[in-house]
Amino acid sequence: MKTFHCNRCSQFVFFENVLCERCNALLGYVPELSEISAFEDAGDGQWRSLHPRAGGALYRQCHNYEVEKVCNWMIPAGSEDTLCAACQLTQTIPNLSEQDNRLYWFRLENAKRRLLYTLASLGLEVESRQSDPDHGLAFEFLEDGGDGERVMTGHDNGLITLNIAEADDAHRERVRSAMGEPYRTLLGHFRHESGHYFFDRLIDGGKWVKPFRKLFGDERADYGEALDAYYQSGPPADWSNAYISAYATMHPWEDWSETWAHYLLIVDALDTAASYGLALLPDDPDEPTLTDATPVEDASFDNLIRRWFPLTNVLNSLNRSVGVADGYPFTLATAVIDKLRFVHRVIVASAVKDTAPPKKAVLSRTPRTAAAPGKS
Repeated sequence: MKTFHCNRCSQFVFFENVLCERCNALLGYVPELSEISAFEDAGDGQWRSLHPRAGGALYRQCHNYEVEKVCNWMIPAGSEDTLCAACQLTQTIPNLSEQDNRLYWFRLENAKRRLLYTLASLGLEVESRQSDPDHGLAFEFLEDGGDGERVMTGHDNGLITLNIAEADDAHRERVRSAMGEPYRTLLGHFRHESGHYFFDRLIDGGKWVKPFRKLFGDERADYGEALDAYYQSGPPADWSNAYISAYATMHPWEDWSETWAHYLLIVDALDTAASYGLALLPDDPDEPTLTDATPVEDASFDNLIRRWFPLTNVLNSLNRSVGVADGYPFTLATAVIDKLRFVHRVIVASAVKDTAPPKKAVLSRTPRTAAAPGKS
């Protein structure tokens, strides 16, 4: 995630901000520019962008920005849409009459927008249900039913279901600890499930299938049997020699999605470091340095990995200095790096320039509790 600044007063602002704390300018994300813009009131619900690349264009706030307060994306004033490109992808929202659900919805949308930003920066096209009713990308944010019915976070033909309990920090930490996971975040869920979506889009039935199977295994293996075996016996003892996580050992689909999610983590963190101008220049010549700021979308895989190790070294060292767990609790074995390299190759080959924002989807306000079947 790159850095942003208010176009009125140059104050440093963040991707999620809605108001400049210095000059009180309205802030909003303009997906056509991939920029946070400051705006001035133009009347009649319209806002004039102050971003130099916008040319004074007029915009409106997304309905979920203006009314629901869970978004900060803008829509061109001439558009017939009431929801922004990101909110259009949310098919079902939580029941807002329930306590804390609006907060969970806000957190889910924030994580989803960060995912969409990364995908767009990599040139990965996202199709909505409007353009592809059967397989386009859509999201459902559901909660467990009062009758004990459980919602499983998962993916099925482009439909990503997330249990809103994952937006509860205390719940997510309990699950992370119980499952013995070193890393479990809301954004990580979105990255992982998007991996399933892009497997169907980029790998399944195409030219990448054979090299995929060589690295990840045969995805035609029965998923249900693999799932049962994993939860009965757990991962092999030496799983870290070939997998990014224990869960990745469960099935080739999960190995791919865990690796995909990790690649997105790497490029997002490196993009942030480069945007801040972060450089590592230790006094000891034997310690790793970091001076390269090549944009991640232009970098080779070797360039990314060469920069990644010193960045994670300092990240973990900083975390330990303030007394918290390592920010990067992973070890990248050679086999894992080979898989990450494959993800990079697929993304680079599949990237398109000037990707259009997703087309309109339907927003449902009816709370649901049914779990989405398919790959999790």
